[in-house]
Amino acid sequence: MSEAFAVRGQVVTPNSILIDGAVVVKDDRLAWIGESSAAQGAGFGAEVAAADSPTDGRYIIPGLVDVHCHGGGGQSFPDAATADDAMVAVWEHRLHGTTSIVTSLVTQSPEALRRQAQMLADLADAGEIAGIHFEGPFVAEAHKGAQDPHYIQAPNPALMRELMIVTRGHTVTMTLAPEGKRAFGSGSVAEVLIENGALPSYGHTDCDSATMRAAARWTREKLGLTPEETRLSPRYTITHLFNGMEPFHHRKPGPVLEAIADAAGGGAVLELIGDGTHVHPDAVRAVYELVGRDSMVLVTDAMAAAGMDDGDYVLGGQAVIVMDGKAYLRGEDGTPGSLAGGTAHLLDVVRNSWKNSGMSLVDAVYCGSMQGAKILGKEAEIGSLEAGKRADLVVADENLYPLQVFRRGIQIASVPEA
Repeated sequence: MSEAFAVRGQVVTPNSILIDGAVVVKDDRLAWIGESSAAQGAGFGAEVAAADSPTDGRYIIPGLVDVHCHGGGGQSFPDAATADDAMVAVWEHRLHGTTSIVTSLVTQSPEALRRQAQMLADLADAGEIAGIHFEGPFVAEAHKGAQDPHYIQAPNPALMRELMIVTRGHTVTMTLAPEGKRAFGSGSVAEVLIENGALPSYGHTDCDSATMRAAARWTREKLGLTPEETRLSPRYTITHLFNGMEPFHHRKPGPVLEAIADAAGGGAVLELIGDGTHVHPDAVRAVYELVGRDSMVLVTDAMAAAGMDDGDYVLGGQAVIVMDGKAYLRGEDGTPGSLAGGTAHLLDVVRNSWKNSGMSLVDAVYCGSMQGAKILGKEAEIGSLEAGKRADLVVADENLYPLQVFRRGIQIASVPEA
């Protein structure tokens, strides 16, 4: 048994900020959270007194939970040849405050999907990752984004069953276009996902508003009838709202408005890549004001270049060029094409949403931590600073740049003092 220790600062809880707060860690658990002045009465006076009393405005936030991430540190999950390669990407994000990560694959051949999924399932068994997200292959070519068109296929429930077997219960979500035959409804891919404990995530779609509405209604009903113990969350998701889908037009509304309306009514949870590149900060603000923090989740959609310099990279076998920190598919003539994922860490996304999209810090942190935990069905274990939960936390400076990262009660990163 290890000794308890404390960290002090402005503690960001799910509903407020404790200005002179403290977090006490015992083994791999959060033992106590509160105002520093109350520590003595709670039996943790010695631990809090021994902690540094910062005067630099630092924040303490929960470890972040990214439910859509393709890679970082020069490695990507769709292209990693070994588990060690995949762990390079995991550690890139972990060291920057993402203590729980869902590893995202892309549209590839069935053989490649099975191979990569098997490797990632092994990492999930080992507790290194929180699960697996399949982005494709059942997507619309018209809004494929960086998905390889050679491997896009119609919704295939049989292949979905194979992937669920390979991942051994570690599939969290799959992105699919709802307009495909057997995408949702009886005998569909979405049904296979839900009945095996995972969630459909509608996106990369060319669907009209009626199809999105029908998919939303069917999915809400199916999840509502599914026993709680056999599913992750009672709410499905929308893959990176706005990106990879027909944009809204008042005479041809498409899926965006229906997704927002369903989210506002407690149905979908909307992914938003709030990095300032994929979605304008004002669009993030408007969605936040329309649906609130409980119906949106901040994600990175990060690829191999996260934390790296500009240059050439690969995503699912496709050439990517990163210029000025933005990732694009490399065209045949070498010029940049479609956006090909993000290059930010989730803490950057949370900071940008707070500073530039009008979100309160409490709500931006919530959308980068607790909301992801809810999607995983692990809100009792991770996602917020509450006694009894796993000791995943980030100490950040006044501008939300990381100073220390703790995972399972162990410090895994720190910035040396000047």
